[in-house]
Amino acid sequence: MAGLAAARARGRMGGLPTVWTPAKPEVARSMYDAGDHDVATIARVVGVFRVSAYRALTRVSDPR
Repeated sequence: MAGLAAARARGRMGGLPTVWTPAKPEVARSMYDAGDHDVATIARVVGVFRVSAYRALTRVSDPR
C-alpha cells in the first residue's frame, strides 16, 4: 500500500488505459438508437467488450 501511495504522489496511476475515446460513446449511442444493431455488434465495431458497451450506453443516456 505504501508503494501505491508513493506512486500516486508521483502522479502515476495503476491499471489499464481506457479504450474509450470521446467519440466512441456517441457512435455507440447513434448505432443503438438507429435500432439496426444489437449491443454485441456495437461492441465489436467500437472495439470494446459487450459489458463495457452496455455500461457506456447507460452512461450516455443517464449521465450520473
